Amino acid sequence: MTSRIRFAVSPMVASLVIAVAISASAQSGDGPFSVGSAKAARGQKATGTIEVPAGVDAALIIPVVVAHGAHPGPVLALVAGAHGTEYSSIIALERVIERLDPAALSGTVIVVPLVNPRSFEQKIAHVNPIDNKSMNRFYPGRMDGTQTERASYLMTKEVVERADHLIDLHGGDLDESLLPYSYWTVSGNAPQDAISRQMLLAFGVSPIIISADRPKDPAASRYLENTATTRGKPSITVEAGHAGTTETDDIELLANGCFNVMRFLKMLPGEVRPVENPVWVEAIQSVTSDQTGIFYPLVRRGTYVSQGMKIGYVTDYTNRTILEARAPVAGIVMFIRAVPSMTKGETIANIGMVAKQAPN
Repeated sequence: MTSRIRFAVSPMVASLVIAVAISASAQSGDGPFSVGSAKAARGQKATGTIEVPAGVDAALIIPVVVAHGAHPGPVLALVAGAHGTEYSSIIALERVIERLDPAALSGTVIVVPLVNPRSFEQKIAHVNPIDNKSMNRFYPGRMDGTQTERASYLMTKEVVERADHLIDLHGGDLDESLLPYSYWTVSGNAPQDAISRQMLLAFGVSPIIISADRPKDPAASRYLENTATTRGKPSITVEAGHAGTTETDDIELLANGCFNVMRFLKMLPGEVRPVENPVWVEAIQSVTSDQTGIFYPLVRRGTYVSQGMKIGYVTDYTNRTILEARAPVAGIVMFIRAVPSMTKGETIANIGMVAKQAPN
């Protein structure tokens, strides 16, 4: 069980949160707030769509909900379903939509629960089956591209640029037995990084991967969260769920984390109780298969392994071992392949190298 303490916010971070809230209040005013076709007056919640027009391929309709608080405050975007079989994150935002009460809210919450409906409907992992592209790799997008690129462009314009903060939710895809973890992108902007760090601690999912190698150019941001980060908006990525399951613990971890961040941002009343001693991961080492065959894991997600430890093996279709997979470094198994089918070049596992000390 993760231990927790009362949230202590530094004066610098507290003042920055207040400043962001004041700025957002001035931007949003007292009028309605619209994203796509969802238009909500103060104290209301509205449902609509972001419509991606047809181009070189088919059109796409992305669902969106806007909860426009009764009181002024910051704008927080919550997004899931870039990979349509990461079901726990999608269902978590359904729970958030259900529980959001605009009457108690200061500020505005934009919820996009399913960016990739075709993946969800066709049960295809990792990519949009329309153009075979990941919907979290082509930001900030372009309108003259394929469906994924056009959707990414409109998500940038309609969601990222309208928000002050963003949380991108993910989880274990059909072939991933994944440990709940989160990402802290170090942008180099100290005040912004301080707020995103506090958002992560408030959200409450550990281990936390320190990501300092994301693109710095806003025009080549690639990932959704990084698109917000490179535009000066404190943002985080959180993952929970494994192998396409919808276990209550994973769903509630993600849903409750979103509400904890709202409390940290003073969008909702209540105490925030962050992770006291999170595990910080300074680097990820991937184990890749150079063989096609049947995979057998020997460790579980969350297992601490030593360098050289055997974590699984691959056989051919006559049960002859053709690959022994070993941990390249000591660390924690962030995810391991959840299905027996293995193709040459696919990832067997990711090993997180635990930092010796917490970052500032």
